Amino acid sequence: MFRKTGLMLAICAVAACAPRGVITIAPEAAAVGAVQRIFVGTTRGVDDAGQFDAERATTLRFARYDVSVPPDRQAGDIDWPPKSGRADPRRHFLTTEAVRFSEAAAFRADLAQGLRQNKGEAIVFVHGFNNTFSEGLYRLAQMSHDLDLPGAVVHYAWPSAAEPLGYAHDRDSALFARDGLEGLLTEIERAGARRIILVAHSMGSALMMETLRQVAIRGRTDLLARIGGVVLISPDIDVDVFHAQARALGRLPQPFVVFTSHRDAVLRVSARLSGEKDRLGTLTDVTQLADLPITFLDTAAFNSGAGHFNVGNSPALIRLLDQIVSVDSALDQDRAARTGLLPGAVLTVQNATQIILKPVADLGTAH
Repeated sequence: MFRKTGLMLAICAVAACAPRGVITIAPEAAAVGAVQRIFVGTTRGVDDAGQFDAERATTLRFARYDVSVPPDRQAGDIDWPPKSGRADPRRHFLTTEAVRFSEAAAFRADLAQGLRQNKGEAIVFVHGFNNTFSEGLYRLAQMSHDLDLPGAVVHYAWPSAAEPLGYAHDRDSALFARDGLEGLLTEIERAGARRIILVAHSMGSALMMETLRQVAIRGRTDLLARIGGVVLISPDIDVDVFHAQARALGRLPQPFVVFTSHRDAVLRVSARLSGEKDRLGTLTDVTQLADLPITFLDTAAFNSGAGHFNVGNSPALIRLLDQIVSVDSALDQDRAARTGLLPGAVLTVQNATQIILKPVADLGTAH
């Protein structure tokens, strides 16, 4: 009893955040900030105010949000407008337009236009544990802007409870949301996507892998052939479960990149709750997955706060991630000079490669 209570308090400590932000509609912000167009597929319910909430919905809904990213900010930062007082489009993330689609065909038509403008490429992001709809949406807008993502940007919003103590609920919701993610990927394919890059964070990585496994079991080789790369950020997945999921796919999409940190406080609590030593996102011994063609990037040297989203919060790692679909070139000497990063150590075991990232300044003093 006392151990369980202690773990619950630990979750509160590492997963709690600043007051939760809400979407603020401000069309005039389009003249100030850089507008990021985010297409949305969601299995969240809709509350009395017409906003997507934490309830589970059996129907996949579609939307599009145009989000203004303010000019006065640091890469990785998201500044919410105040709950009272005036929003400042130079400092705050604001939504300039929100469109709800009554049917999938209208969503596909709008997305098809975005795909044509981006050479048929789509980037799909799946958020993690303890996220509201607005947090997932604005996080993707931040990443889209900071990384200058090369494709039509799509957000899959699954029904997280957005509660620090809602871990078990969110894990069940992630399983519930598999069909919705498969449905969204199908709509993206039908809209004309030639290449789909998948990016997932935390518990969203478990949802993504379960969905890919499901697609493989169904024999949907057409859809799998469209997957042009997978990036898992701080994945909250049991290592053995991940291994089984990956083997079920037969051939992993390439590149397949996993960002890890043994200092990730959220995943350390998750491992304790699961009675394990490691989650995939804290793995240091890649020999356990040596048969899989995966590149592991260790970001522990860039830890900040709970260390659960180093990639999204560190300007240096953001500049690396913007070329992650070509990992080899992203880590060569020229690229390292421009990102301020170098691999501190590279370990290759069979098919798996582990790269421990270090700031250049650290390497220069490590003699």
